[in-house]
Amino acid sequence: MGGRRWNRQQGDGRMMGLKKYTSSSLRGCLILLAAVAFGGGAGASQSLPAASTIDGTERSGEAATTVQPTTPRSKHVVMVMEENTSYSAVVGQTAVWPNLNRLIGEGALPTNYYADSHPSIGNYFMLTTGQLLTTNDNSTTVWDVDSIARRMIHSGVSFKVYAEGISRGYVGGNTGLYLVRHNPFARLSDIADSTKVADEHIWPFSQFKVDVADGGLPEFSFIVPDVNDDAHNGTPQEADTWLQKNVISPLSSRPAFKRGGDGILIVDFDEAADSDTRFGGGHVSPVLWGPNVLAGYKQKSTTIYQHQSMLHTVMEALGLKDSPADAATAPAMSEFFVQK
Repeated sequence: MGGRRWNRQQGDGRMMGLKKYTSSSLRGCLILLAAVAFGGGAGASQSLPAASTIDGTERSGEAATTVQPTTPRSKHVVMVMEENTSYSAVVGQTAVWPNLNRLIGEGALPTNYYADSHPSIGNYFMLTTGQLLTTNDNSTTVWDVDSIARRMIHSGVSFKVYAEGISRGYVGGNTGLYLVRHNPFARLSDIADSTKVADEHIWPFSQFKVDVADGGLPEFSFIVPDVNDDAHNGTPQEADTWLQKNVISPLSSRPAFKRGGDGILIVDFDEAADSDTRFGGGHVSPVLWGPNVLAGYKQKSTTIYQHQSMLHTVMEALGLKDSPADAATAPAMSEFFVQK
C-alpha cells in the first residue's frame, strides 16, 4: 500500500549503482540512518502501520497476505433433506417451523442459496454428483458417473443412507411413502449394481436411532424422510416436529455435537415453490449447525451458493479432494464455519 514493488531488473540496476557510491557517501548514509534510528532531527522515524484486516487481507507494513476461510474436517456430517419450500416460507416463520428457526438462531444461515432445478430429482443429483443428470422425476436410470458415493467408497470414508419406508439394501422404485427420486444414492451404479455395497450403505431410518445411541454414526449420514415427514405431502409443522424429535434432539446429546466436537448437521431443501425459478430451482434456506459452525451467523458475502457448493463443502469436510463436475468450481461455503 503506497510502496513500490521490487523486481529483479530494478534490483540488478540498483546493485550496480551501489558499486559507484564513494566511501564518503556511504559514511553520510550511515550518519543519516543513525539519526533516524535514535529519533533525532527533522527526519525522525514514523512507526509502521499496525496489522489490520480489510476484505480478508492482512497487512503489516508492506507485507500483504490474503486469508481464505476453510471448511473444518469432520467425522460426523449429517444431512437431512426437506422438500419444496421457499426461503420466505421458512425463515422467520416460527408458527410453522419453530424448531428449524431455533436451529437457524443457533447455527448459520446462507441467505443467497438457490436450488438448481425444478422438479426435485435434478437437485438431488446435483447434491451428490455435481450434475443435474435428468429433470424427469420418473426416471429409473442407474447412472455410472463420478459422485460423492464413489469417492467415499474408494477413499474408505464410512457412510449410510437412512431412509424411511424401506428395508436394508433397497434400491428399487417408489414404495409406500418412500420416493426413490429423494434417494439419489439408490440410482448410482456404485451402489445400485452391487447387493453387497447396497447392504452396507442403504438402511431403514430406524437404524439411525440405534447408531446415534451407541455412537456408531458413520462419517457421512444422508437422511431421507418419507413424503409425510419432509413437507412434500405433510404440513410444515409435521416436518418440523419430525425433524426435531428424530434428528436434532438425538444429535444434541452426542459428544460430536457438543463443545469440542466436530459434528456438522445440514438441513437442506431440494427446491423452492415451483413459481420461483431463480437460478433454476428458486431461493431456499439450508441451515448448518454444530460446534464448528458460526452460531447465529447470517451470510455476509454476496456469493451465490447452490447445491454444487453444498457438495463441494461436504466433500471438503470429509477430506475428499477434487469434487466432481460443477462442484469442482463451485464456491465452498467456508464462511459459515469457525476459523481456527
